[in-house]
Amino acid sequence: MKKSIISITGDLGSGKSTVSDVLCRRLNFGYVHTGEIQRRMAEKYGMTTTELNRYAETHPEIDEEIDATFKSLNDADNLIVDSRMAWFFIPSSFKVFLKTDLAVAAARIIGDQKRKNEKYPSMEEAMRKITERKQSENKRYRELYGADCSDLNRFDLVMDTSVITPEEAAASIIETYRKWQAAVD
Repeated sequence: MKKSIISITGDLGSGKSTVSDVLCRRLNFGYVHTGEIQRRMAEKYGMTTTELNRYAETHPEIDEEIDATFKSLNDADNLIVDSRMAWFFIPSSFKVFLKTDLAVAAARIIGDQKRKNEKYPSMEEAMRKITERKQSENKRYRELYGADCSDLNRFDLVMDTSVITPEEAAASIIETYRKWQAAVD
């Protein structure tokens, strides 16, 4: 039987954390979340998350610190892992990619009070910074690991969350996840 690990990745502002919270409640799974780890590290270094990502391009110890957490989870069970690279570091997980429209993502991020170091004066600036961050992360992951985060064929489920609720997204993930598990049992 496959381990019960669901890895969630996707676009910035696609609802990964919110959907993961719903999944944790419905499945009674534990939760590991990269976004919070990165925001804490950015705060520790006195940077925004975009600045931390740029800094990490020339300081591999940043990614090594974050990635070590996820590499250690391969033997875990009953876990939701919200991370851009969990699909890569936990290859036996059920891999989900959430995508969303850039303007929707920007509006969500601007409205998220938990993102203290991700404040933007306008939608345009938010969209520009989101795009920069995604490009920075994808570049680093290709260089460090040869991992192409834009290749959606690597995922067991790809879902657009632009116009659905987190509850609807979670229900679809659970349904597809159970079919995926049953296929190997």
